[in-house]
Amino acid sequence: MVHLLAVSGSLRQASSNSTLLRATELLRPKGLLVTHYEGIGELPHFNPDLIEHPPEQILELRSIIAQADGLLISCPEYARGIPGSFKNMLDWLVSSEAFPGKPVALFNASPRASHAQAALRLVLDTMSARLIEQASITVNLLSTPLSAQGIADDPVMGPQISTALEAFQRHLENQGL
Repeated sequence: MVHLLAVSGSLRQASSNSTLLRATELLRPKGLLVTHYEGIGELPHFNPDLIEHPPEQILELRSIIAQADGLLISCPEYARGIPGSFKNMLDWLVSSEAFPGKPVALFNASPRASHAQAALRLVLDTMSARLIEQASITVNLLSTPLSAQGIADDPVMGPQISTALEAFQRHLENQGL
């Protein structure tokens, strides 16, 4: 069983990024498990003085990341960049031994979020993540109040998500996971 950890960069209750990631559960191929990390808003502010002895929430986050075979990330764009709470989470992972080399697929919920995607790619590359391009997609959820089921059932987005998940699963299985 391949285990993907889905992480939304949004704290909004009705986030299109979070809804997009929930749709992956409905479309996941056999042999793929998708779980969600929803603790970003509860993480303490990053403080380099605490790297040697991080708070319990950070130890838990690092453990969850370590247990996942890969990450599915969907992150909104705020003021042409990555939301602060999401960047805070990434800052805590910089010194994590589990993060370098971690396979990552980026799911973008808005074609207009190009600045955040570019910034996110730069940060993830700096952190030595392995971006899996064939599993990274952009869908258009702008002004679309679709549920996860509505996204899964959409004749364009549903197949696009399924294809990306299958590509990610294949990539991880070919890597011996």
